[in-house]
Amino acid sequence: MALTLMQRAGWGLADMGIVVFVVVKQLLVFAFLTSQLGVPVGLAGAVTTAVLIFDIITDPLVGYLSDHTQSRWGRRFPWMATGAVVMAAGMTGMFAVPAGLGIAGNLTWVIGFFAMATIGFTMVAVPYGAMAGEITQNPRERSAMTAWRMGFASIGILVGGALVPGLAAGMGHAWAALAVSPLIIGAIWASIYLTRRAPRIAQAKTVDPRAVITLVLGNRPFMALTVLYGVMTMAIALITAGLPFGALYLIIDSGDTFLSGAARALTTLSLMFAAFVVGAILSQAVWVALSHALGKMGALILGLSLYIVLLVVLFYQLPSVDVTLIAGLFVLAGMANGAYQQIPFAMYPDLMDITRAQSGQAIEGAFSAIWLFGQKAANAIAPLILGGILTAYGWVETTETITVQPKAALAALQVSISLVPAGILGLAIVGLLAFYRPHRVH
Repeated sequence: MALTLMQRAGWGLADMGIVVFVVVKQLLVFAFLTSQLGVPVGLAGAVTTAVLIFDIITDPLVGYLSDHTQSRWGRRFPWMATGAVVMAAGMTGMFAVPAGLGIAGNLTWVIGFFAMATIGFTMVAVPYGAMAGEITQNPRERSAMTAWRMGFASIGILVGGALVPGLAAGMGHAWAALAVSPLIIGAIWASIYLTRRAPRIAQAKTVDPRAVITLVLGNRPFMALTVLYGVMTMAIALITAGLPFGALYLIIDSGDTFLSGAARALTTLSLMFAAFVVGAILSQAVWVALSHALGKMGALILGLSLYIVLLVVLFYQLPSVDVTLIAGLFVLAGMANGAYQQIPFAMYPDLMDITRAQSGQAIEGAFSAIWLFGQKAANAIAPLILGGILTAYGWVETTETITVQPKAALAALQVSISLVPAGILGLAIVGLLAFYRPHRVH
């Protein structure tokens, strides 16, 4: 049975709430530790990575449990409804650090609430991703669902990357997080309501957890795509982790360009994310059309190639005093990023169908958990890598938001958010061409 327009859009709506937290944790936590709490950059990177590695461990457990949950609301909804509240509460708490704790106390506080928020995120994201594999088996319908998802995700990126930093600059990080918490919870709960009558598989057969993992790992195209999407995510995570520093030290508004007023009103960081989101929203229908015309694989490689070109151009334009020019590049980067956001999420549910058809096992939660594993691993490692690079070149931590940095450290930052991610995306393209074979499961 085909999904209604409201069901397709309703499924996508949840990602608006999910992505707010994703962007906040990638964009603000690392910078908050180093620029607000005075934590050394290497230590901040290690702590951020440690919490995100802990988050990875919970994925298989939640995936297995959501596959085997029995309730009047189905397998997925109880997890998502509860996880939304846990995620929003943890996100707010990690920024509400009491004064006078010292570095050790600050770290303990942030780590505790950050871990709480990531557990909530897993409770939402794993069951949510599993729904893509069970409410429809039509590849074209999944492309349309994913376009809705990425359209709403773009709004979430705007909220997490533009609104939250802007609010934080005026009212503080904790109040900013609290202000957007109703949006996070409301989007996820509204998605649950709108998809409550969508078709779904009622229950997985009872399977030993080891057998479940064997089935997932035995789907070689899925595993190849998971690893390669993790590689792509590493590139994006490096950009996201470094962008708050880039907005402070590499994009200095001259005050006389077309968007200078917007940069002053929103902050440079918020302006860049707003430009990025505009590009992402404009590109969604384009990537659906290109996926149909070129195939999902061809459209993805095209998008990644354009992304590489833009990152190289960005390297040669930084540092810059022209916020209008850089914002224009971010619009184009957002359009290229639309391929990374949309197409793989339409590809991997198709691969889940193969295992279900061959084994008879409805284990979409396990697939969703492994799918998220690659992304979370990349997001966990990126702050550690960036922190290590900046530490090696003498980056100076501060409690005053901005301070004088060595030229070598600024040059390292410039390379870390442009050429390094471009090289990683190039490796992902090579990997897709060499290892991704969607018709070879065994």
